[in-house]
Amino acid sequence: MSKKLLMLVGDYAEDYETMVPFQTLLTVGHTVHAVCPDKKAGDTVATAIHDFEGAQTYSEKPGHRFALNHDFDDVDVNDYDGLVIPGGRAPEYLRMNDRVLEIVRQFDSARKPIAAVCHGAQILAAAGVLKGRTCSAYPACAAEVRLAGGTFAEIGIDQAHTDGNLVTAPAWPAHPAWMAQFLAVLGTRITHE
Repeated sequence: MSKKLLMLVGDYAEDYETMVPFQTLLTVGHTVHAVCPDKKAGDTVATAIHDFEGAQTYSEKPGHRFALNHDFDDVDVNDYDGLVIPGGRAPEYLRMNDRVLEIVRQFDSARKPIAAVCHGAQILAAAGVLKGRTCSAYPACAAEVRLAGGTFAEIGIDQAHTDGNLVTAPAWPAHPAWMAQFLAVLGTRITHE
């Protein structure tokens, strides 16, 4: 059964963490509405490519323009089955938007599936939905997870963690595990013949 999902993005969301889940979820037949505060369908956001090249943290390069396909102001959580929060630098700013935090809280209180990757945990922490939960994120976000009352899941960069309705991962190398776990929580079944 097809699901309707909401994706919260903003300027400098991580390119792979935006494009790959968006396309993956469409590929399996789900509808995905990508939205950004103060933007409408047809507007774009800049993305950034974060890579792991041996420095103390990731490097950053310009990514693609990502086209939004729904108006942020028209979001009604009751219309959606799940939420996707990409990482990158966008969460640093999105977490200061009261409506973004309200949306996250509504998804969580309804126990609807939430998938967050990398710095997406900053939004979860700001929304206050991590208390008593275990959450993975980019390692630099571990302090925020802990300060929000959560337990930071120290897992491999290519792994994901599920805690009830919450599916989290450290970064884009975890896409196969992260998307597989999110699809399982959504109840999406893929069969091979």
